[in-house]
Formats: sequence, structure tokens, C-alpha cells
Amino acid sequence: MSKDLVVILTALNLEYEAVHRKLAGPQVHRHERGTRFEIGTVPGTSCRVALGLTSKGNHPAAVLAERAIQHFSPAAVLFVGVAGALWDSTSLGDVVMATHVYAYQGGTSEDDGLKARPRVWEAEHGISQLGFHLARLNGWADSAPGDKDAPRVHFGAIAAGEVVQNSRISAEAAWIRQHYNDALAIEMEAAGVAQAGHLNGSPVAVIRGISDRADGTKSSAEDRNWQPQAAANAAAFATRLAAELIEEQEQVQVAMSQESRADRSAGRVRNTARSSTVGIMAGSVSGSNVYMDAGLKASSPVDLVSELDSFREHLKRRHAQGALDDDIYRAAQFELDVASRAAKENTQELWKKAILALKRLRGLIADLPGLTARLELLIVAAGELS
Repeated sequence: MSKDLVVILTALNLEYEAVHRKLAGPQVHRHERGTRFEIGTVPGTSCRVALGLTSKGNHPAAVLAERAIQHFSPAAVLFVGVAGALWDSTSLGDVVMATHVYAYQGGTSEDDGLKARPRVWEAEHGISQLGFHLARLNGWADSAPGDKDAPRVHFGAIAAGEVVQNSRISAEAAWIRQHYNDALAIEMEAAGVAQAGHLNGSPVAVIRGISDRADGTKSSAEDRNWQPQAAANAAAFATRLAAELIEEQEQVQVAMSQESRADRSAGRVRNTARSSTVGIMAGSVSGSNVYMDAGLKASSPVDLVSELDSFREHLKRRHAQGALDDDIYRAAQFELDVASRAAKENTQELWKKAILALKRLRGLIADLPGLTARLELLIVAAGELS
């Protein structure tokens, strides 16, 4: 799995361009079968995004989602774009993140009418929880904080079919509201992407900006005005979600490295092989997890300086994201400078100052568990080199 890459797919060029504007340094990446992606980064983060265009419909969306998953092995797949609202509780410009997706056109035709036989896919728990968390922060939108007109995020079902729904009085519209009355929005691609994710074991999130009310106004001037804004809002939430997802992956990786280092120090071996044979020469083996990750590599002062420089970049990204205020960021940079100078000078007295500086830094960033876990490894490494 690519621990720093998320695939984002869209159906329309307008949606594609909204995401594209959120990426830094996008570069064209061509699949061997001709599909073109652009790979860029979310500014201020380590998150890479592979952006692709599927065109309309569940079938092409499923095929290209499958292709992207197989090609990139991403941390997750996000499908991003616009949709029609089914109920007035969702305002134009708001964002809907799917808790589950209905393929609503499955059914059987009987003498007494059409019986619903839907397929449904639930969103992966972890990515849903991250979405809820991000929505509570109220800092993802492009609008100014506290803006009364800022878009809201709604969580609920999304219905995906094969026809454009543009009526509230048609027989099909009434049928949808009768059988899928918990669906907040309706569109044409989510079921295909959800199926591709399910078959490949890849987390999928469907994120839609509300551009119309599926009520006959899709070709109106109002819809033409709202489509770009709805697409932009969905892109803003999706790229922030992607960045938070990768940040969380990095935190987990650091925590596992820390645990692995502790296990090696204690002479323990953990076996995490799922479907392979592992041969181990050891006095004893306990537990059932094996971490082959060597963790932090700082066998010399030069190595530690390099690791400190890497940690400085992590701090810089978190500051850019607003997780560190200016005063704490400046204080953290000062402590890092002290530790770096000590590692470069490599004297016994300065090593003591380096370790104290890193411990003070640990107190400054105590609210950022991912960075704190990584810093713990640096403190251990400095202690071993002193």
C-alpha cells in the first residue's frame, strides 16, 4: 500500500478542475492502457494525490477505480463531485459524505409494481470517523472561519443510479423517496466506486457538493452558478480529508516503529506475517506479531542530524496546517536548533543539552501524538549516541 498517496476520482471536468486547483506541482502520469492521472501534493502536507477523470456513470467509475487501485495501491479512494439533494434539509453548496451507498435501481418487476432489491455498501469505519472529526473542526472550507454562509457537512446515505434525476414529481422520484427515504443526495457513480473498493479491500469515501435539488432545475442559471461552488466545496473537504488520512497513517507508522524498537531492545520478536512463512532464530518468540521495520536509523551523529532535519519538516507542515501556533512553533524550532548543534559538535556536555532540548520540545508538542511518538525515538537515539 502507498502510505502517502490517495486516489481522487471525478466524473466531470468541472469537478476535476476543482480538485486540481487544490494540488501543488501536479505531473501527468499515464497508465499503460491510456488512462491519464495527475499526481500532485496537498500544499503544506506530505499527502500525494493521484487525480483521475472517469466520465459519467457507475460502470466507467467502477472500471477506472479498479484500475487506479491496482496501479497505485492507495491508502484510500475518494470520489468527489456534485450531486442533487433529495430533501430540503441540505442547502445548496453543502457537502455530503456518504455513510453508505445505495445502488437503487436493483429490483424486480411484479404484477403489483416494482419491488426494490438494492445493493448497499457501508463506508469504512476509520475513514468515516476521520470525516466526522474533520467536519467538527470547521476549518476545512475556503470561506473565512465563522462565516455564517460557510458550507456544512452532512453524513448519510447517497443513492447512485444510471439516470439523471431531475424531477420531484416523476414516478421514479416518488419511488426513490418511498424506498430510500434516508438518502440525502442522488448521483450516478458512487455505487461503481464502492464496489471496486469492496472487491479490492480499499477504503472508499464518496464526497459530494450539493449543486441542485433534483427538481427540474439542473439546466437553470442557478444550477450553473452553484455547480462550480459545490464542486469547490467538495474538493476542499476531500483534499483536507486526504491530508488528514495520510497524517494519521504516518502517526500509526511511527507508533509501530516505536513499539518495534522497544520490542527489539527487550529481545522480543513479533510475528505480523499474514500469509507467509517466517523463519526466526531466537531464544524465544512471544506474541503473534513480527515487525520487520527497522524503525529510526540514527547510528551516528550525522544520521541524527538528518533525522532532526526531517522532524523539522514535519513541524513545518503541522504549523502550516494550523496545528501549532506561532509561539510554540518558534520555541520548538529553538529546541531543535540546540539539539542539531549538539549532534554536530558531538561532545559529552552538548549531548546532555541536546537530550534536555528534545525533552522540552516533547512538552511543547504534547497535543500532537504522532509527532510526539516520533520525537520519543529521537530522544532514545540521542541517549544511545551520548
